[in-house]
Amino acid sequence: MNTLTHAHPGARRARLRLPASLGIGAYAFLLPTLLLVGLFTVLPIGYALFYAFHKVDILSGQASYIGLRNVGYLLEDDKFWAAAGNTLRYVLIVVPLQTALAMFLACLLQGRLRFKRIFITLLFLPTLTSSAAMTMIFMWLFNSNGLVVRALAEHAGLHINFLGDPAWALGVVMLMNVFSTVPGYMVVFLAGLQDIPKSLYEAATLDGAGRFARHWAISVPQLTPITCYVMTMGLIGCFQVFDQAFILSGGDGGPENATLTFTLLIYHFAFKHYNTMGLACALALVLTLIIFVSTLIMNRIVKPDGVNR
Repeated sequence: MNTLTHAHPGARRARLRLPASLGIGAYAFLLPTLLLVGLFTVLPIGYALFYAFHKVDILSGQASYIGLRNVGYLLEDDKFWAAAGNTLRYVLIVVPLQTALAMFLACLLQGRLRFKRIFITLLFLPTLTSSAAMTMIFMWLFNSNGLVVRALAEHAGLHINFLGDPAWALGVVMLMNVFSTVPGYMVVFLAGLQDIPKSLYEAATLDGAGRFARHWAISVPQLTPITCYVMTMGLIGCFQVFDQAFILSGGDGGPENATLTFTLLIYHFAFKHYNTMGLACALALVLTLIIFVSTLIMNRIVKPDGVNR
């Protein structure tokens, strides 16, 4: 028999007591999932944390403890600093851009617009496309004989080697990421906009507020929890960018390390160089700490405690 102890007003919480057989049954249902999570998530994390402080020989399986020397090797590696600069630049440009564009498109589609559902469907198509296919399309558009390059040469007299010039290669990856992620975040903002009470806009209209004033004074503050979510997910995704840079550069992070990111460098240490698995694990640990601290700082700046609750 379930026993629920209701707390009186002065008590801090109510206590729910369940029969032991019911608890065992619940854990039995959870066991397959717990085993899968433990095997494919917790165990690899534990191994990565262990190898981050060891020099590892993958072929022999031997690992010798070296403390923080893996981190020291990383700090002396020029590729580490190139990847750090590229990744940081990528995050600082892509996260605000994709958030602002997603909010703008959502506000645009929230208004009175004909064929709204058709526009939403068309805009959402890039999200349904695989990143590999999207990368191939962008490579076709921006290679030396691509459509964009030829159009710029013919109509503007500009001859830009987007994929071969270090000044432009990372920009193509950024553009690709923004193009593929904005539709998904736009749908999230649309859901948030539909949750804002109409009475707020009606009151602002009666006070004489225009469309821009209503958007700035009502929509933006009310969407703060959504904005925080979008920026957090965008931040994590941008720090972990891999497949676009890998395919676009043929896996080497070129030209001249211009598209080398943290995750691509982890791949190099783990699978392209011999005896550097410890460096890959140490870099993964560093990246995890960077993402954790960045997310913490961003959540301090963009308060998730919104007013739309």
